[in-house]
Parts: sequence; C-alpha cells; structure tokens
Amino acid sequence: MNFDLNEDQIAYVNLAQQFSTNELAPHAALWDAQAIFPKATLQNAGGLGFCGLYSDPEMGGLGLSRLDSSLIFEQLAMGCTTTTAMLTIHNMATWMVSDYATPVVKAAYGSKLTSGELLASYCLTESNAGSDAASLISKAVKVGDEYVITGHKVFISGAGETDVLIVMARTGEQGAKGISAFVVDAASEGISFGRKEQKMGWNAQPTRMINFDQVQVPAENLLGNEGDGFTIAMKGLDGGRINIATVGLGTAQQALNDTLAYVNQRQQFGKPIAAFQAIQFKLADMNTELVAARQMVRLAAFKLDNKHPDASTYCAMAKRFVTDVGYQVCDEALQCFGGNGYIKQYPMERYLRDSRVHRILEGTNEIMRVIIARRILLAGEQAIL
Repeated sequence: MNFDLNEDQIAYVNLAQQFSTNELAPHAALWDAQAIFPKATLQNAGGLGFCGLYSDPEMGGLGLSRLDSSLIFEQLAMGCTTTTAMLTIHNMATWMVSDYATPVVKAAYGSKLTSGELLASYCLTESNAGSDAASLISKAVKVGDEYVITGHKVFISGAGETDVLIVMARTGEQGAKGISAFVVDAASEGISFGRKEQKMGWNAQPTRMINFDQVQVPAENLLGNEGDGFTIAMKGLDGGRINIATVGLGTAQQALNDTLAYVNQRQQFGKPIAAFQAIQFKLADMNTELVAARQMVRLAAFKLDNKHPDASTYCAMAKRFVTDVGYQVCDEALQCFGGNGYIKQYPMERYLRDSRVHRILEGTNEIMRVIIARRILLAGEQAIL
C-alpha cells in the first residue's frame, strides 16, 4: 500500500496551496469580521476548476476522484475554512446536476456551475427534519409539465447569494421513498429568504431560511426519477462528509502550523515556550492526531471512489473522527497561545469557532455513531476493518 502522492496529486496540492495562500488567507479575517461573502473569489476558484472538481468533464468539470478532491480542499481550508466549506457544498450540488440532471438542465446550468459563473446551495434540512431528513414535509406537486413546490428549508449555506438551489421535496408517500430532488433557479417567483442567521462561526457565508410559495419548476428539472431524491441526497452526503472532514483537517493543520511558529518565538522564563515539556507534549499529540485523521479521511475517500460496499460507513467514521480531532486540535492550539489565542488579533479563536459546526452539519457526529454502530452490529464477528 503506497501512501505517497503521485505527480498529479502533488500538482493539485501545489495549485490549491498557491490559491489558498494568495487569495484566501490574506482576507479570511476581514471576511469573518464583516460577514462578507467573497463571491468573486469563489468564482476565481472556478477558473482553476475548483467549482467542478468531481463533476463530469463533459459538463466542464475536472472529473477528479474524491481522494484527489480532498487533497485540494485540505489546502484551501488552510487559507479560509468558511470559503472552502462553501466550495464543498457547491461541488456537491454541481455533482448532483452532473450525475442526475436531464440533458436540457445540464446544458442550461452545467458549465456555468463548474466554472463558478453560477453558485449553488443544497436544500435538504427543515425545521423539524434535521437528523431525520426523511421526515421532510416540503411538497412538490406535478401540474401539467411542471412541479409546484411549497414549503421551507432552514440553515441553507449561501442562501440569498447563490444562483441555483438543489431542493429535496416530497412528491409521494411518507418516508424516504416519497422524496424527489429538483434543480431550482434561486430567482424563481415565490422564493423568499429569511434573515441572515447570527452564527458562532462560518461568518463569511450567509445562512438563511428559504421559503417556497407555489414555486413553479419545469418537470425536466427533476433529478433522476420521482422518489430518487433521498437516495441522491444520501449519496451526496457520503462525499459531503469526506469534504467537511477535510475542511476541518485543513483548518486544524493551519492551527498547528501557526502554533509551531508562535511557541518558538514566544519567550517566558528566559526561553521559548517550545522548550517546555508541557508544550512539547501538546505539539506531539496534535501532530499525531492530525496524521491519523488524514489517513482516515483519505481511506474513506478511497473506499468511496472504489464503490466499496461499506463506503458509507467509512465516510461516517471519517466524519466523526476527523471533525472531533480538528476541533480538539484547534482548542489545544488556542491554549498554546494563552491569552493571545483568545483575542481576534490572532486567528486561533476564528479557527475554533469555524471548526465547531463541523461536528454538527452533514449529519451530527451522534448520527455518525448510529450509522457506524448499526453496521458493526449487523456484521457481528465480521466487523469491518
């Protein structure tokens, strides 16, 4: 088993690192402080292919593997957690168009999504349908050659700023089998947006409720067939869990990098605090945890790329482990900065705030444990390795 990156992967990492260093990191603190959505920067990322990483090349995507994409997202997250997270959401939505949309919809939206000309949001969660996503109640009723969507979605990243919405709505019976997925123009009549949520972190992207009041959508905007929506959503979330784990990993790695620089220059008792064993042990643990987390997320991406029958479980394990580790590393990094870590002159408090939500979204880490436990209990003595 070879854990080294190949030449292509190294090139992807270098390109992403360059963009992260030059276009994201210098502005991340301002975007956070002023709640600025850097739409132009996201579109510039599209010019490098970062808005269609694993979408079909026939639609303008790069057609990369989930493993290759995770290498890119890790580097981008080292520059700005929030902007990279928005890119992962856009990529998930764009992949759904790439894999499930009709030729007409692909022609209308495909290349504009992969290029970043249009940005997309993913609309699944409702007020009473969070972890139990299959209980959503937004409806799509077919009338002639169109569907009419009524309902609402909450906690939608990019809402009010993005151009395309991937919407899950009920077209049939209760439960997962009655849910369908649609491509919806965000400027459609009947769509309205709630206030910007005041959040702990992820301030460089707006999060809003979206209301759908008799929104008319062409029937050709259905993704797959009626009733496929929940399956599409869950397949999207497998990749989404790898993505958000990777974002947490990149953020934590940058926190460790900043900490290493700080503890070598910060003097106490006549010597750098890096000379104290208490700090050394923290650094050793942080680095070890990040190396383990990186292997976990790359293993899950490999399993998903190769359509392993337990890929969903590996994705859940990676999401659970890596987002917990990422937050813990950011917390320890802040501790190494002492009082300086708690003030906004330094980025530690931003890393911590931005990392906290990773343990909640794309399925809470408690739900990840449910997924994992069900699988290993089903396997019994043949638990996955």
